Amino acid sequence: MTVLASGSKGNSTVVSSSRTRILVDAGLSCRELFKRMLAAGEDPRTLDAILVTHEHQDHVQGLAVTARKLGIPVYFTEPTHRAWVRWMTPRKRLTYADWLAQRKQQAEAAASSEAALNIEIEEKEAFEEEQAIDLNGVADPMSAASKMEARRETDPCALPGGVEYFSAGQGFSVGDIAVTPFTIPHDAADPVGFVFEAEGIRIGLATDLGYMPANAAMRLRRCDVLMLESNHDLDMLRDGPYPWSVKQRVMSRVGHLSNHAAAEFLEESYDGQAAYVVLAHISESNNLPELARISAERALRDHMSLLANKLLLATQEAPLESIVL
Repeated sequence: MTVLASGSKGNSTVVSSSRTRILVDAGLSCRELFKRMLAAGEDPRTLDAILVTHEHQDHVQGLAVTARKLGIPVYFTEPTHRAWVRWMTPRKRLTYADWLAQRKQQAEAAASSEAALNIEIEEKEAFEEEQAIDLNGVADPMSAASKMEARRETDPCALPGGVEYFSAGQGFSVGDIAVTPFTIPHDAADPVGFVFEAEGIRIGLATDLGYMPANAAMRLRRCDVLMLESNHDLDMLRDGPYPWSVKQRVMSRVGHLSNHAAAEFLEESYDGQAAYVVLAHISESNNLPELARISAERALRDHMSLLANKLLLATQEAPLESIVL
């Protein structure tokens, strides 16, 4: 597992076996993703698929460009895909002035002469006939493939490698990697965490969750590598620069896991079996790496050894050294 970036400015992780490579989220630009992969010794051209946890910008910023450049499939839940398409689709806000202009144009059109209207109807009918057949009565020469290619060039949501849907709780496979998605509590359309299994190794990823529900805690048992959110220090968040509405959202049950909540899980529900525990999505504004580390170390206590529960901290600025088991 290679964490390329983790934080509010972008999240992306590579999970790989000897035969399959998966990119989990594409929260950096395509250029930056490729740069970090190469710096970490990963070849972007060997990626087999992209999996999306949820549609927030820090997880999908470079998704479309990366997927198109590599021509690989993207795996979403269906609600997450719909939400991503809405986020990607340009929207024009209709101002009052625009509305008045539209009304004026409609009134002018209604006042046009009957002759002009008839001409317009005739032109429309002729155009429709041209679209259906050419002069020789042959079907529209533009092939379905050409139309699809034209659509891809203009559609920001086009994914030539294909879209694959999955559902939380229902496992699937990408190459030789078995994937188990599970529901997490976050303010997104259908957010998920993942457990990956291949070659006898089990990796669990759980970030962007307001609290640790029983279903997620159960899925994260028996992991050899555990990537866990430790987003904020409660005191720093309360005293920090965010507006109160944002603070409430972060601290809510659909927000982000605090140092305290992460430590509570590690102390009370975690089975202590991982070789590595990676603390992730550490806030640059409302946390300090050392605070996250100290909180987790206190919770792990007797579980930590040379062979188990080595604690690592993922960062926003640079890839974490690859974990190889």
